[in-house]
Amino acid sequence: MEFAVVALLIALALVFDYINGFHDAANSIATVVSTRVLSPGKAVIWAAAFNFIAFFIFGTAVAKTVGAGLIDLRVVTFGVIFAGLAGAITWDLITWHFGLPTSSSHALIGGYAGAAIAKAGWGAIIASGWAKTLLFIVLSPAIGLAAGLALMVAVYWVCQGLTPSRIDHWFRKLQLVSAALLSVNHGANDAQKTMGIMAGVLAAAGYLDKAQFAIPTWVVLSAYTAISLGTLSGGWRIIHTTGSRITKLEPVHGFAAQTGAAGAVFLATALGVPVSTTHAITGAIVGVGSTRRLSAVRWGVAGRIVWAWVFTIPAAAAVAAGVSLLLRVFGIW
Repeated sequence: MEFAVVALLIALALVFDYINGFHDAANSIATVVSTRVLSPGKAVIWAAAFNFIAFFIFGTAVAKTVGAGLIDLRVVTFGVIFAGLAGAITWDLITWHFGLPTSSSHALIGGYAGAAIAKAGWGAIIASGWAKTLLFIVLSPAIGLAAGLALMVAVYWVCQGLTPSRIDHWFRKLQLVSAALLSVNHGANDAQKTMGIMAGVLAAAGYLDKAQFAIPTWVVLSAYTAISLGTLSGGWRIIHTTGSRITKLEPVHGFAAQTGAAGAVFLATALGVPVSTTHAITGAIVGVGSTRRLSAVRWGVAGRIVWAWVFTIPAAAAVAAGVSLLLRVFGIW
């Protein structure tokens, strides 16, 4: 019976990972599609391939933070994990329906935290693990914005004197590189969050040493596969918002935004912080749009996105806490 429950929760975690892929596909491909460098079909194939390539490059520092650095493992049960995943999946589907580029990462950790708090109170939270995560909610869009803006200024300086057609020609090629960089970093950071949850399931069942918390290779491989397949399916509602509703983009802007966001996510991944790729790319797009003029950014759209960011963790936590309560009422887990 226990094995069946473990298999069910692992499958549910991979469902979330798949949803994460199509919900966050816009992070990697929205700019490259809106600038017409790649067709939508080719863009998702490009992004999905580089999502998976991250398997060969990155370790599991983020997975360990999510699995053992945010919630006290002593309170983690099958019910906590199920409720946490339910909260994250619910919020992801709601925001996808409305085309809002919110963070699947923060939905996951919010759901996980809400379920743990509902079971054991605020003592279930590991404050030191949350400090870096909450800090990067502010830092990742800020770094993306600053990097995108700085890259655009540098490009304007380097390319002065070149014709617009020549600039467009070169940055159409370079945008393929920047899209690949962002896709690799997106796969690395986001897939590792699901790995952390899957490892938490194995630890709760006694199949994984809680002290060592070493992530098995099959967990790593399956998480990268699921997020890549999700990206391959595309999240077209959110792609429209990110790629064209915030500001108008040309290939040079897309290159600067993607490269700036990739740098922000890479820094967080290296530090083992579960960061939002969505926050990073949105901040970078605002940054490159601002280099033309402030009115080039649709601040009303950006404001609605920021409000959705603010509500992501508490909303996912509230749903997860409600599911946790229902499980206890019906005597399940």
